[in-house]
Amino acid sequence: MWSYRLAAVLAASVYLIGAGEFMLAPLLTPLAEAFGGSPAEASWLISAHAFAYAAAAPVIGLAFRHWPRRRLILAALLLFALDAAVLPLAPTIEIALLLRILGGVAAAALIAPVFALIADLVPPQSQTGAMGLVTLGITGGIVSGPVFAGLLTEAMDWRAAFGALAVAGLTVSACAAIYLPHGTPRITVSNASLAQLRHAPLLRPLATKAIWLGAAVAGYLLSGEILRRQFGLATADVGLATSLFGIGLGLGNLMAQPVQRLLRRIETALPAVLLLIALAMALFLVPANLIIALAALCLWGIGLGMAAPISTALLAQRAGPLPGPVLAISESANNLALMAMLPVAAALAASRPAAIAIWLLGLMAAALVLSLIDGHLSAVPPLAAYRGRGSPPASSCSPARPPDSHR
Repeated sequence: MWSYRLAAVLAASVYLIGAGEFMLAPLLTPLAEAFGGSPAEASWLISAHAFAYAAAAPVIGLAFRHWPRRRLILAALLLFALDAAVLPLAPTIEIALLLRILGGVAAAALIAPVFALIADLVPPQSQTGAMGLVTLGITGGIVSGPVFAGLLTEAMDWRAAFGALAVAGLTVSACAAIYLPHGTPRITVSNASLAQLRHAPLLRPLATKAIWLGAAVAGYLLSGEILRRQFGLATADVGLATSLFGIGLGLGNLMAQPVQRLLRRIETALPAVLLLIALAMALFLVPANLIIALAALCLWGIGLGMAAPISTALLAQRAGPLPGPVLAISESANNLALMAMLPVAAALAASRPAAIAIWLLGLMAAALVLSLIDGHLSAVPPLAAYRGRGSPPASSCSPARPPDSHR
């Protein structure tokens, strides 16, 4: 069932999502020239994808909760590849926007089933490590997507970047058809089970993740301008400096499982990692010398790289029979929180630089307090007791899971 080949296929699948979302960063001017607009108008191609992703994730998670994971992942990969192949043929920017919306829907249909499949196949005590390996794919896409897109655009034109993405999507689809397991659980979810989405043991980690992820990513997106303002770095130097964050992310993805094992309990590991992120952000945002700022940026990435798979594993364990819908709602909440926090952070960074530190660190402190409260209120049994061959024990934080049925 679970193997490194399957992990590689899932990591490649989410790599496409990370690359497809961030590859437009260096392409705004070529896209604007192609569609007869401005780079600001072309930036709507990024926003359209993000809005569609946030809006579609919970809808798809609930509407297709009865579908086997294999079918939904394959359908999403094929839709993603088709969208990337057709977008270069768009005659107007309006058509391109519609296609980017379709790409956002495909991304929303892919991410949650991938991590829900991990929750189905991997024992709870190993889920954080498995999710960290797969999350490494997203990290790779975010870091390398803009690089490859820029190189292909310089060598040929912007259409080549989307063509390469389409070919990659079809290749990953073929590999997924071979390695995705048949007979993954198909769960019959009752209306009573859907009501569990409103229970506090699920709402607490959902809200906590939206807050800390929104704050940490919003701060990172502004980190280049902060470095430029504080230390007078040139654009090329800023790019090299912020790449340290991506390196940290990858290291954090790999460190997530060992850190959780060291701290024994997932509800203990998450606050510890959030504290690390807050400390790294404080070192970066408070004026210091360049070496400390760069080290803090890398440490910031390490913390975020650990926190993402740890919190995803926590949500999957709390979800009972609903890992797909819960993880889809989480993805939507994360994106909406980022969209709400980023404009505030950008305005503060432009007008009152000291205030951005107060804003972002205040959000991280709130998330840390919520995480500590959640760990205290949730009397979670040892991880080994969860999601073994039988059903997890019923408790206030782990809704009883009905027997799985298989195709």
